[in-house]
Amino acid sequence: MQTVAGVFVRRTDAERAATAIETLGISRDHITVLAPGADTQHVPTQEGEPAGMGAALGAVTGAATGFPLGATISLLIPGVGAVIASGLIGAVLLGAGGAAVGATLEDSLVNGLPRDELFIYEDALRRGHCVVIALVEDDALAETARATLAGAGAESVDAARERWWLGLRSAEQEQYVDGSHAFERDEALYRCGFEAALGADARGRAWDESLAGLRARHGADCDTPAFRRGWERGQTYQRDLGAGPSLRKTA
Repeated sequence: MQTVAGVFVRRTDAERAATAIETLGISRDHITVLAPGADTQHVPTQEGEPAGMGAALGAVTGAATGFPLGATISLLIPGVGAVIASGLIGAVLLGAGGAAVGATLEDSLVNGLPRDELFIYEDALRRGHCVVIALVEDDALAETARATLAGAGAESVDAARERWWLGLRSAEQEQYVDGSHAFERDEALYRCGFEAALGADARGRAWDESLAGLRARHGADCDTPAFRRGWERGQTYQRDLGAGPSLRKTA
């Protein structure tokens, strides 16, 4: 399973693009549209959600929100605000609903969700943009879907990630403990650690709690001071956005 995603400035473009990739043969259950949304009626979710994820969720109809992909779910995301997600994939990706929602999806879909890219989607939503995400098994179909999203005006996730980092880079370079030149030398490792701290599985967790997972993914990079400094700064960044470990539910 691989992810195809694009960021759109306008919701109408995102909706049209989602419909277009569905016509390619991608199942509706494998597509989600994430968009900033008004705070609709919400109900609390169960205990035990990951820190900094969805605080509440409520089901609304596709007709009520205008989405082309059927039923949608309204979410409150700490540090982001109100979000409308079409389908259950969006709800599980954003962490609202937990096992109660995830149990209705195939394990292959849940395991294929791009949770390491979640911070890029959240950044887009904070800026008032929309994100279309599809989970695709076939390589050729994935390439066609990417081309379709690009043709509809999507910014790629890679481009969105680079723009996000450029927005932070000067401030991170200025505060780097060993100075500007050392930052330029260490930037790749530092950024890797920073982004690792923003993954859904690392939020609100101490370094020692996360280290096994980080080592499995990043190997010996985790043992470098630059990676550790980046990880700590990433944790601070996430807390400053309001997605810390002690959030209250919203009824």
